[in-house]
Amino acid sequence: MLDPVALLQEFVEIPGPPGQEEAVAEAFAFRAAELGYDPQIDAKGSVRIAMGPPPYRTVVTAHLDEIAMIVREVEPSGALVVGPLGGIHPWKLGEGPVQILASDGPIDAVLGFGSIHTDDPASRARRATDGPVKWNLARVESYLDPRELRARGVRPGTRVVVHPMRRRLLRMGDLVAGHFLDDRGDLVSMLLALEELKAHPVEGVLFAATAAEEVGGEGARWINGEIRPEVCIALELGPAVPDAPVALSEQPTVWTTDSYATMSAADGDLVDRVARGLGQRPQWQALSRGGSDASCCAQLGLVARPITLGLAMQNSHGYETMHAGAMTELARLAVALLREL
Repeated sequence: MLDPVALLQEFVEIPGPPGQEEAVAEAFAFRAAELGYDPQIDAKGSVRIAMGPPPYRTVVTAHLDEIAMIVREVEPSGALVVGPLGGIHPWKLGEGPVQILASDGPIDAVLGFGSIHTDDPASRARRATDGPVKWNLARVESYLDPRELRARGVRPGTRVVVHPMRRRLLRMGDLVAGHFLDDRGDLVSMLLALEELKAHPVEGVLFAATAAEEVGGEGARWINGEIRPEVCIALELGPAVPDAPVALSEQPTVWTTDSYATMSAADGDLVDRVARGLGQRPQWQALSRGGSDASCCAQLGLVARPITLGLAMQNSHGYETMHAGAMTELARLAVALLREL
């Protein structure tokens, strides 16, 4: 039987920026194969697990990738100018250790903003003190010169990720905290669902651990554009925000609307009925900002019925916190919903 928190730690430890998720995909595929499935990795890098032969009426997604940084320029000093890959903000990370995913292997480095002991207006630290903290004020320093960096394959487009030493989970009673619970927690929920469905599968369902969700749902678009399913269920986070509050409990969240699409009223009623049949009290959210694999695909006409179910989470796109039992409850809801669709 799978241990959700141990599995979460395993996945969080593996870097997986958009466009470079291979290691996470391989780890997920390995775990799915252990359950007796035959996972396939497609051309986009998503992991597909089919229940029965096509056609597939329903696609269930959870994304592989994490928010990260991308190199934009290598300065003459060797410092790297970086920008966001997905919705990552410098003030969410602060100064600290990172890794440059060079072609020949990771390079340890430091994300920093410079020293504060100056009034020189050229100081990046001073400018960060006097105004918004933007990526133009950040530098990644490996203390290698440009020739060494070029020899190791560092160039514009190279990914930079949070260092392994910052990837350990923190337990606080029933809560667990760490980077990239969005969406590694949902990968755990997907495996828990697959474990439960192994004995009694639901035909016509394709599970997909998708690539490049954080940069526009690219992996899900590739899959749904090919399959054109009726329903897409995205397993996501449920962000704790003032205009759509949720409690950090084990109870699943349900997105009724977001920046891209709105779930139908009939599907809302269906989710509510199924959840309450499990003894759950779903947390409903009308989000003013955000998107999921399901909603991004619905906006493009690639799926008719978008449904997004989430793990209630604080500090989205930062050092996130959720209830350790939420992954199991989300899996229970996903399985029960699949049996009703």
